[in-house]
Order: sequence, then structure tokens, then C-alpha cells
Amino acid sequence: MIALPARRAIAFALLSAACGCYDRPNAAPSNEQQPAAGAKVASANATREDSSAPTRAGATDAAAPATPDADPRSARLPASGGDVPRRSRRDSVALASMTKPDSVLDRKWPVKMPRPLPGAVLPARRIVAFYGNPLSKKMGVLGEYPKEQMLGMLDREAARWRKAEPSQPVVPALHLIVTVAQGAPGKNGLYRLWMRDSLVNEIHSWAKAHKALFFMDVQVGKSTVQAELPRLRPFLEQPDVHLGIDPEFAMATSGKVPGRKIGTLDAKDINWAVDFLDEIVRSKNLPPKILVVHRFTRGMVTNATQIRYTPHVQIVMHMDGWGPPWLKFDSYHDYVKAEPVQFTGFKLFFHNDTKKGDPLLTPAEVLRLNPRPLYIQYQ
Repeated sequence: MIALPARRAIAFALLSAACGCYDRPNAAPSNEQQPAAGAKVASANATREDSSAPTRAGATDAAAPATPDADPRSARLPASGGDVPRRSRRDSVALASMTKPDSVLDRKWPVKMPRPLPGAVLPARRIVAFYGNPLSKKMGVLGEYPKEQMLGMLDREAARWRKAEPSQPVVPALHLIVTVAQGAPGKNGLYRLWMRDSLVNEIHSWAKAHKALFFMDVQVGKSTVQAELPRLRPFLEQPDVHLGIDPEFAMATSGKVPGRKIGTLDAKDINWAVDFLDEIVRSKNLPPKILVVHRFTRGMVTNATQIRYTPHVQIVMHMDGWGPPWLKFDSYHDYVKAEPVQFTGFKLFFHNDTKKGDPLLTPAEVLRLNPRPLYIQYQ
């Protein structure tokens, strides 16, 4: 178990463009901000940069030391909902509409692709991942609970997905945010902070001991995918390590501060990441890598039809917005199903999806979607 130091934290409550909360006057990120219903939320905590970096985050990167959180072992486990939860009429209608045949879009799925190479995870198995950072309880379930409790919860959720679709094997995963967007520029002016290699290695060791996959997630801030990925190459040269990139926190195009506006990446940025992973797989004779691309608005990924995959890189377009079920279904339809790339993902938020009283979507409900998501992430 990692000994967690006192944290200097800037926690963002990032609100979706649909709720009209971006670019608000005097909306500096703070621990007190509360997300609006129907938005996607992710928190970013300032920690020390890796010792290999030329500089370390200074006092301008973070607020004063945060008051230590209450012992998470006393926290109530998030409820994952029953198999037949009660739904509002709007949610029931939305789910029914999502499962009706769509003569135009359904013909595009499954995406035509070559036979998977040996060792490929997808489409043979479904991935059930826990997301977050162990230095923060506000960034996701991976950091909200002590290690053993969190891993037990992961096993529980994986078992529910196995039960929901017994014909689809399930593999668990830990999805760690290794490059964290910041609300202050820092000494490098890039509004992003690296996690130490020692932390990455520690969480990777948890995954290996648990026979789970390991994903590293990158929020580039005002840097770029091209500048941020090379430092992760030593990790990606290991066969069980995969990658996620989050356009929400990619601010080079807009010049805005992370958390004030939803960011964006273009197909050329994603294709650069594909080529980077492809070269690693070929040169090291590894099984195919998975690249998860987060998306919950149209503008987060531009020119999506130009994204290309290779036999050595499997792309998951991941719907990671939070809110009531009808909004999540609509987002999945409009931003994932309507612009096919290769495989699909779906995020479930233990807290934000349920904060208005909605039960968490069950595996059986999510599996009514077409295409059925093969990457499931819990935050």
C-alpha cells in the first residue's frame, strides 16, 4: 500500500458544455465547486512531478495543503444498483429507443477489420476498469478506497458483468491518471503535472498481482500528445500496459485553462498516438495495444472519421459523460455509435450518475446498447 503524503490539491469540477457552465466569470477551480446535473466530472490533483523532469511543481501549482480526508475505510460502499432498477419514464423511453433497429447506423457495426492478432484483448474479452489516482479520493474509485477494498469492489463489478453476459469473458483493469491537468501553469507553463514513476510502478504492480490490465491516462493540458507520450514509452514496452488520452483536458487549440472549457484533439493527434504505439508493438514484438479515447461531446474529437487503427493498436472510443441514463444513452448514440472507429466504451460514475436519485445503470441495461461496449470504466 502506498503511504499517501499530505496533498496540495486543486480539485476541478469540470462541467459539460451542454449545461452552460464553461467560461463562467470568476469560475476559478476550487474544492468547493459542485458539478451540475448532466455534466461529466473529473478532478485533477497537484502532486510532485517525476524526478526525471527538469522542474518540479512550485507553490503556484497548488493550493495550501488540504485537510486530510476522513478515513476512507469508514466510507459507505457505492451502490451499484439491482438487476431491475426502477427507471423514470424518460429513461425507459430513451433506453427503448437506443435498442430499436437503426437501419443506417446499425449497418456500420461491427466495424469491418482484419482478424485480431494473437494476444489481442478485444473483441474476445470485455474489460472492466476502475479509474482514478491513489493520491486523490476525488478523481475516481481507484483512489477513493484502500487498496484491498478497492480491488474487492473491482472483483464484484467484474463478476456482475460476467453474469450479465456469460459468453463474454471479462478481464479487470486499473486505469491510472499519470499526467494530470492543472488549473495553474506551473513552472513549465503547461498546466499539467506528471506523476512520479514510482507511483506508476506501484499501481502497475497492483494490477499485475491481481491479473488485471493496466492503463495509463494522459491529460495534456497546454502540452500536446506528441510531447507527452514519449516519456511513457518504458511503461508501454511492457505487454500488459495500455494507454488512454483525454481530449477534455487538451487545451493547446483553445489556449484556455483546463476546467474552464472542454478541450479537443484532432484525428491527427490520435493517429500520432496510434503510430507511436504501433511502433512499440512492432519493435518489441508485443501483443496489440489498446488506446482509449475519451469523448462526451462532438467537439472533443474533430475529424473522427479520419482516425485509423492498425492490427497492432485497438482503439476504444469511450463515452465518459455522467448524468441521468437518458443523457448517457444519447451521448453514446451521437458521439460514439454515429462515428464508428473500431470498438466502444461506456463509463459509469458511482456517485455522479446517482446524485439525483437515479440508480446506477446495470450491466444488463448497458448491454442493450448496440454496439455493446467492450470497455467498461467505473469512476
